[in-house]
Amino acid sequence: MALGVPTRPTQTTDAQLQRWRDRRKQVGSRIREIRISQELSQEALGLEAGMSRNMIIGIEWGRRSIAYERLWDIADVLRVDLRDLFTPPPYATATEPQRKGRVKSSTGVRRSAGPDAK
Repeated sequence: MALGVPTRPTQTTDAQLQRWRDRRKQVGSRIREIRISQELSQEALGLEAGMSRNMIIGIEWGRRSIAYERLWDIADVLRVDLRDLFTPPPYATATEPQRKGRVKSSTGVRRSAGPDAK
């Protein structure tokens, strides 16, 4: 059998699957970074781009593949050039989304862990 473009899942190598995972994480992380810098929620991005919040979450975490046409929709909502979704920022960012949780204060009362939390 001649090797060419994989047409079946069994023809995709582990190395290729890992490259795809890495690329999804990189683009998803960049989308998340731009979205947060614009103070846009996942739900708002999803609504404006015609996708569900769960789809946006999956994209940002690098767990969902999407049609490349949808990347244009996301870029339009974020008001950035499509290339910006593929360009790493000039500084290092975390590849995994961070989750704000709740922290226990010294008084034992739970409070939100936001940017002003001490």
